[in-house]
Amino acid sequence: MTTHRARRTARSAALAAVTAALALGLTACGGTDDSKAAGSDHTADTAQSRTASHDKGTTEQANTAGDTGKGTGSAAASGAGKAAGKGATAAAQQCRGDELLVTAVHRFAGQQGDHLLVTASNQGPKPCWVTSYPAVKLGQDIDVAALPHSKKDNPGGTKHITLQPRGTVYSAVTLFDYGSKNHTANSFAIALRGADGHVGPYYSVVVKGQKPQFTWNEADVLNWNTEKPYNF
Repeated sequence: MTTHRARRTARSAALAAVTAALALGLTACGGTDDSKAAGSDHTADTAQSRTASHDKGTTEQANTAGDTGKGTGSAAASGAGKAAGKGATAAAQQCRGDELLVTAVHRFAGQQGDHLLVTASNQGPKPCWVTSYPAVKLGQDIDVAALPHSKKDNPGGTKHITLQPRGTVYSAVTLFDYGSKNHTANSFAIALRGADGHVGPYYSVVVKGQKPQFTWNEADVLNWNTEKPYNF
């Protein structure tokens, strides 16, 4: 009788030890997963804070990645996202028109330097790039030829500008109004160019500003840039 009870006691002790070991193992696994999750949250918070706080770094990183523009940081301040480094530039795809929020403001109406400031912001979840200058057709007639590239523009239009989500680039439509046989509109159509020069779908853009209506005899377009053109 004593031997039987001793065996039962030993068996119970062994089961208790196995149960304790399993509980310890589950606790350790859970603790490891929690620490990884906490580390991920910390990393994400750090990345977000860096993205929101380094506007000047936006332009500088764009230049180190081989992107166009002389970026001083002042114009890039309106872009919430920062430009990508070399690795992200290589991985990014070309921006699509439906990923970009494009706005236009008529500036210096009736004065020297009269132009439409075009701003494009990446609304997609991933980095993307633009190159060259946008294809622009002024007014409602989409059958007309796209405007030519400005001969006075800075070189560098063949390079890519990579935009992180919420990152911003600029272009401009320079307007020349000679006072006769001119055209008037308050909107235009815009399309993106690929690295091979191919033009994508056109999207309508309504011009804003104190004088959204604009007039022109001739007009041309500037390359995409990380800083605002004609910023005077």
